[in-house]
Amino acid sequence: MNLVADESVDFGIICRLREIGIEVISISEEFSGIKDSEVLKVAADYQYLLITEDKDFGELAYRLKLVHCGILLIRLSDIIRKERIELVAEIIGKHFEKLQGNFSVLSKSGLRIKTKLF
Repeated sequence: MNLVADESVDFGIICRLREIGIEVISISEEFSGIKDSEVLKVAADYQYLLITEDKDFGELAYRLKLVHCGILLIRLSDIIRKERIELVAEIIGKHFEKLQGNFSVLSKSGLRIKTKLF
C-alpha cells in the first residue's frame, strides 16, 4: 500500500500509517509549497492514492477532470485527534483497494466512495 499525503494532512496520520507499513510520500516533507494540481500530479505519476483534508481536490477531480489514482478526503476535524488518527489508519487498512481510483470522503457519518465513471 502506497499513498501521497497532502500538506493539509495531520502529521500524526502520516506517522501512524507508516507505523502500520504503508509507504507515505509526504508533500510537506518532500515537495513543500507546491500547488494542489501539482500534488495531484505527483500522486498520479507514482500511481498512488492521495489523502487530503483539503476539499479543493474535489473540484480538481470533478470540475477540471484532472487525472488521479484515487483521492480520500478526510473530513474529521470534529473528532478527537487520537481517534481521528486511528480511524483514518483503520479505514485505509481495510478499504485501500476500494479507495484506489475513486473519490472518497471519510467523515463522522462514515466512508463514502464515489466510483469513477470513466
